[in-house]
Amino acid sequence: MPTGPKGQKRPADVIGAAVRIARIATGEEPEELPVASASKGGKKGGKARAKALTPAERSEIARLAASARWKKSD
Repeated sequence: MPTGPKGQKRPADVIGAAVRIARIATGEEPEELPVASASKGGKKGGKARAKALTPAERSEIARLAASARWKKSD
């Protein structure tokens, strides 16, 4: 059985996927949900990056972001 990008098991064909969905819907097979703790890594990264940047670098990044937001799309 092939695995998805996060290691979850997936059926190799469309019919197998349909059967798995039906089993989940009827309660024969438990639904595997992604682990929520994986998102904590990204939350730490932004704070660490902000701490490492100088005020001038942060200002430049903010200026570029603002100009990208307000750029006219023709």
